[in-house]
Amino acid sequence: MTPMQTYDLVLTGGHVIDPSQSLDGQYDVAIRDGKIAAIAAELPLHITKATHSVAGQIVCPGFIDLHVHVYEWVTDFGLWPDDVGVNAGVTTVVDQGSCGPLTFLGFQANIVRPAQTDVRCFPSVNLAGALKGGMGTPALHSPDMVDLAALLKLARENPETVRGFKVHGESGALSRWGTQVIELARQAADAAQLPLYVHTGELFAVVEENRPAPDQVIDYVLPHLKSGDLLAHCYSCRPDGLMGDRSDPSPALVAAIQAGVRLDLGHGINFSFAIARRMMAQGLLPYTISSDVHGDFATPHNDATLDYSLCGALSKLVALGMDLKAAIAAVTLHPATVLQAEKDLGTLKVGTPADITILAKTDAPWICRDAQGESLIAPQKFIPAWVVKSGQLLQPHRRLLRDLVMAS
Repeated sequence: MTPMQTYDLVLTGGHVIDPSQSLDGQYDVAIRDGKIAAIAAELPLHITKATHSVAGQIVCPGFIDLHVHVYEWVTDFGLWPDDVGVNAGVTTVVDQGSCGPLTFLGFQANIVRPAQTDVRCFPSVNLAGALKGGMGTPALHSPDMVDLAALLKLARENPETVRGFKVHGESGALSRWGTQVIELARQAADAAQLPLYVHTGELFAVVEENRPAPDQVIDYVLPHLKSGDLLAHCYSCRPDGLMGDRSDPSPALVAAIQAGVRLDLGHGINFSFAIARRMMAQGLLPYTISSDVHGDFATPHNDATLDYSLCGALSKLVALGMDLKAAIAAVTLHPATVLQAEKDLGTLKVGTPADITILAKTDAPWICRDAQGESLIAPQKFIPAWVVKSGQLLQPHRRLLRDLVMAS
């Protein structure tokens, strides 16, 4: 006789969407010792310490936000990772560029280790990361601040946390140093066998006499990218962004995407419905959906200006026509693939860590907005109702989900 299975927690009656296993239907999910123990349309007779009904809700692998800023206090705009992580329906966050080789140990000790959320990072290619505001001191991001040996040492000594490098491909950097920093970043990424994550859209103060033509900026950047690298802020309204004022995307951009360069949403403060529609009409969808959540740039440690989120970004893209299963893949399987962690993250496969995001779908008109103030009436939105982190069931406080919880 087969012994009866025992579990710590069973989630019952939910609609499971797990792109890593092509699951799309009603399943029960059993958890034991912090890992997925079983998943089935109907579990055999079993014993469990706890049962939680998720009937009418969507059960997904734990969401991964590939672009956040969580080096709280060291960067003025850093947020606490659990506020934008488990308490926002996200089980893994990836900080983009807040730390560098000289500031990583503080990031590890004060952010990565204390957080309940799984925190990974793409350190900046500059030594110091985004100290304080960072943008007001462009010299921090100059070629003189790139130490290839230090970057390689950082990646080799911290392989679980350091999963790539962040660099800027925008007008301010190009007007000051041309592509020197990007070329150095390429060398670092190749040596460490990690991807580059490239910011797009004007950020640093521009040296006006050297300002590149907005529609040429991306063409300066693309020759330095390889398959697996990512372009951030793919639907940015900035004139020097991926689309800018073009009616059609650059042929070089299309060719790069076809060759394996990936688009990341990086919603942030420049997301544009108009740009999204134009690029989506050309079949250019984000490989990953991320939030770029951060605090106010002008006042230290102030999150009052934050009015967007990862689940809000997902809801907006679905409203714009992206298939829900594709959108869920873009916050689960795809970012796990970017992190080269798909054996453990972004999946509900038996034996993997029990990181789960549970969504409530609200079928009521929702007025959502982009960075330029354009409104879109969406027929539904997806709000995180519960998360499971390492087997523990948690109810997110959702304090920073102002776009979803407080929006009409």
